[in-house]
Amino acid sequence: MPLRAIAYVSEASAGLSSSALDALVEDAARFNTVAGVTGVLLFDGQRFLQYFEGPEDGVAAVHERILQARSHAAITELSRGRVPRRFFPYWGMRWLDVDAALIRQLADGDWDGFAQGLAQDRAADSALDQLLELVTGRMGTNGPVHAGA
Repeated sequence: MPLRAIAYVSEASAGLSSSALDALVEDAARFNTVAGVTGVLLFDGQRFLQYFEGPEDGVAAVHERILQARSHAAITELSRGRVPRRFFPYWGMRWLDVDAALIRQLADGDWDGFAQGLAQDRAADSALDQLLELVTGRMGTNGPVHAGA
């Protein structure tokens, strides 16, 4: 079954607290598990960057929920398309607290075709490569990772 993915950035609603974000991510993780979708959400206190992946119907269902959510606005899609494998296979959804410069860097990065920079003989240079390096680094150093269910 082909896997699809979407990456986007958006502006957080004013006053979104850490506890409200935790609840939102827990709810998303439950929904995503049923839909067969996995992914990661970055948050800098004002902006989100999210990447999620899964079967086409699951990704479509999650995307519709994202478009209807009141927790953010000004959604800008960075990329959408096929991916060769799951990059976050064990995360129904998790969020990482990051600084604004990192979200800007990733949002401005190369998201074209998701997997183009993922060849094993190349240095990491695509935005997805950078996101994977960030998550791997955070997991290795026990940085702030907030788990949904």
